[in-house]
Parts: sequence; C-alpha cells; structure tokens
Amino acid sequence: MTSIMVLNGPNLGRLGSREPDIYGSQTLADIEQGLHKALPTDITLDFRQSDDEATLIGWLQEAADSRTPVIFNPAAFTHYSYALRDACQIVAETGTPLIEVHLSNPHARESFRHTSVISGAARGVIAGFGDQSYHLALSHILTLLERH
Repeated sequence: MTSIMVLNGPNLGRLGSREPDIYGSQTLADIEQGLHKALPTDITLDFRQSDDEATLIGWLQEAADSRTPVIFNPAAFTHYSYALRDACQIVAETGTPLIEVHLSNPHARESFRHTSVISGAARGVIAGFGDQSYHLALSHILTLLERH
C-alpha cells in the first residue's frame, strides 16, 4: 500500500485558535480528517506535526529512505532553516515528490515571510488557499502516483 507523508512545522498544532483571521478556524486535526476523506482506498496518510526542527529533519530523511511522497508545511522554518532545506533536497534527490504548502500567502504578509529557503528543493509550492493548499498538493501527488 502506498503512503503519503504530511509534515507540519512549528505552531501548526495551534491552528483553530492561533490567528484565525490569517489561518482560519480549522484545526490541524480537521485538515487531517479532510485529507483522509479525499484519499483513495489504496493510499494511506501519515500525518505528523512537530515544533522541533530535528524531528522534522528525521522525518524527511525517513521519507527519502522509503521514497514516500511528502506534503510539507514548514511554517516559520520556511524562512531560515537551511537544515530543513538540505533534508528536503535529500528527498528531492531520490526523485520523490515533495510539495511545500502554506495556509496563508506568505507574499501578502510581512516582508520577512517573502523568502522560502525550502522552495528550491520542493517540486512545487502551493500557498494562500487555506486547507485547500493541502488538498491541491494531495491531488498533484495522487496524479504523479497514477503515472508510475
């Protein structure tokens, strides 16, 4: 059975109560539940969240080793974590898709959010569509899996 890993960075465990005017009222559990409903029966979802950079790096290395496609919301690490960027590059070098997602549009926010060090290692970036950013990434990965 094929699996897709969905990794979420710092503070995303606070969705639903954290800045709902920017991030919406859905919790991370709501997003996970919505993704599960959209999955074909032969695909599993491995949904994880950590505020810890080292944990996220370990999970990315795990995805690279197992060739597991990744949907990744690096949250604030997007803008400065070269260690996470390098781990994303390890995934990319295996030919495994990694899609960077964001609930909000970083380019419509503070200037320090305009730069992503992750994007250069990602197959694509989807931002600004709330929880639909995850669904769009899932749809793309499912299309890639159908082709192989």
